[in-house]
Amino acid sequence: MDANERDRIMSGCTRFLFGHYPQKPAQALKALAEIADPDQKSDHYGEGEIINGFEREVAELLGKEAAVFMPSGTMCQQIAMHIWTERRGIHRVAFHPTCHLEIGEDQGYQWLHGLRSRLVSKASRLMTLDDLKNVAEPLGALLLELPQRMLGGQLPTWEELTAITGWAREQGIPLHMDGARLWECQPFYGRPYAEIAALFDSVYVSFYKGLGGLAGSILAGPAEMIAQARIWQRRHGGNLIRLYPYVLSARQGLSTRLGRMAAYHQKALEIAAALSALPQIEIVPNPPHTNMMHLYLRGEREHFRDVSLALSEETGIWLAFTPVPTDIPAYQKLEFTVGDATL
Repeated sequence: MDANERDRIMSGCTRFLFGHYPQKPAQALKALAEIADPDQKSDHYGEGEIINGFEREVAELLGKEAAVFMPSGTMCQQIAMHIWTERRGIHRVAFHPTCHLEIGEDQGYQWLHGLRSRLVSKASRLMTLDDLKNVAEPLGALLLELPQRMLGGQLPTWEELTAITGWAREQGIPLHMDGARLWECQPFYGRPYAEIAALFDSVYVSFYKGLGGLAGSILAGPAEMIAQARIWQRRHGGNLIRLYPYVLSARQGLSTRLGRMAAYHQKALEIAAALSALPQIEIVPNPPHTNMMHLYLRGEREHFRDVSLALSEETGIWLAFTPVPTDIPAYQKLEFTVGDATL
């Protein structure tokens, strides 16, 4: 089935199984126009109350001195790693083998910043304190992802997390959080975002994933570190003349969806409990730690694609998906994320 036929079926659907409701550009821009203050001025190369006010709001939410809004998380994290490793004088960063810097950015940290990686833990499980203690080389920074997307949104327990971050602090290793989905962690830990973020020297958060914004991210940390990050943002070409559409969208997502994270998680628990009765499906983790889970479906990839499209057309419920192959040929993997539409 070609893309046009897939789009035709999707346009006929009124309900959706995954994430938030899809929006066409005209719908998204109209929604932003409706929430925009008609008297507020645009930002200009990172300056202006529309962007600086939002930076202060997120910094306060995360319990950090300062924050800077950037177009992408890729930019935020590479800049954070550069600053921390340069200060420590050790250009080696430790992170999990499935870290986004390693598998999703064409090793930009190497090519742009001359950094080397030390992959810690096996790719199939979370990093442990023992894994870190077995690293012989000195480290310039440690990056932890909360939650671990490629492991189905898994999270370490609070005791495990504080043990790892406490050990790193004893070693003088700067700590950075890949918090692309930090917003989804709060129901699991039951602690304020600032308390979670306090374990780290810097934190990156995203606004287009669980919060459903257009794009954009924030790097938060000490004021002098963020001031340096602004310089590197300019060097990366990320200090755009105007970012207000992304800021408005991020603020809207934060105000409307942050309070729904517990409901998303509860729905994920209910879905996992229902699916657990089916022997053809394995769920990781089970029960889900966040509003995300990975479903391992027994069957052929093409079968799932074709049948889910046929069901979408028949019922008007968009559930079409094409799972990805796994190391076990009989099983395919599907990332299932609960959002507004799932509720």
